[in-house]
Amino acid sequence: MDTMKTDTGAIGVLGGVGPYAGLDLMRKIFDQTKANCDQDHLSVIQFSLSEHIIDRTRFLLGETDENPGEAIGEIMVRMAKAGATVIGVPCNTAHSPRIMDRAVAMLHEAAPQTRFVHMIDAVIAFIRESLPEAKTIGVLSTKGTFATGLYQDALSGAGFAPFFPDEAGRERVQQAISNTEYGIKAQSNPVRPEARAALLGEAEALMAKGADAVILGCTEIPLALTEPDLHGVPLLDATKVLARALILAFAPDRLKRAS
Repeated sequence: MDTMKTDTGAIGVLGGVGPYAGLDLMRKIFDQTKANCDQDHLSVIQFSLSEHIIDRTRFLLGETDENPGEAIGEIMVRMAKAGATVIGVPCNTAHSPRIMDRAVAMLHEAAPQTRFVHMIDAVIAFIRESLPEAKTIGVLSTKGTFATGLYQDALSGAGFAPFFPDEAGRERVQQAISNTEYGIKAQSNPVRPEARAALLGEAEALMAKGADAVILGCTEIPLALTEPDLHGVPLLDATKVLARALILAFAPDRLKRAS
């Protein structure tokens, strides 16, 4: 009797940051894979352990001393031991160096052969390749991502001018994500109209300032803004970008042509 081969590796999705963002990344991996039957799809492992990972924005804003990078690193090591050879984390805020540097160091110490695909780097590479004429890039993100300069540094370093909502707008975006009554983390399926309206308003405000494209820089936001563009201005889904980067790293011949 033939034995099933399970040592060929897998894409690892560290879910739970948030849970629906993990599901969304898995769906987009399947959507972006060339496949005509079940067996054509790539192997994917997801660990969704939300209760073990403290809120990333709370840590970055100094509201807790517990670094979520410790838990993220531990979970990535468990995924590597389970067979993941390429790992992605569908959370922009978690890519703050204060968090992700610790997590990746833990992964590489325990499983140096496992590759980590950096979401923010993938987004910058995507803009350079797909929008070569773009100069000004708007960003919708959590307050934690903004406070750490994650996208400011990445975009400026790549030669782009980053735009963000003003302070009141950043609060509206944060509430659309994390408000316990109508935020996307509380109501993901379906997203509440209040959350979508707030995000639409802030995206349109960035476009009015001259943004050539707008990064949906929190993985909850693409759950609310599913359209590829607004008024002809591209909405860049960081989750979809990460999905394609993971496929490219794991099995490049299985990646669908970009649409």
